[in-house]
Amino acid sequence: MKVVDTNGKEIVVTDLNKAIEQADLFRGFKHQDTGFEKFDEQQHRYWNDIYQKLLELKKQSHEH
Repeated sequence: MKVVDTNGKEIVVTDLNKAIEQADLFRGFKHQDTGFEKFDEQQHRYWNDIYQKLLELKKQSHEH
């Protein structure tokens, strides 16, 4: 299985459940230092996008 990230890079997924768990964890990370606010917002958007794509893969795999 593969997903394409927001940069157009294909990511091969070998363990869908673990990938969903990790993406969910990563989308919640942020720095305590507010100087990283823009970076943290970008990272949140990136990981949320990956998370949603992984959930869609899981949904599709259950439909087939």
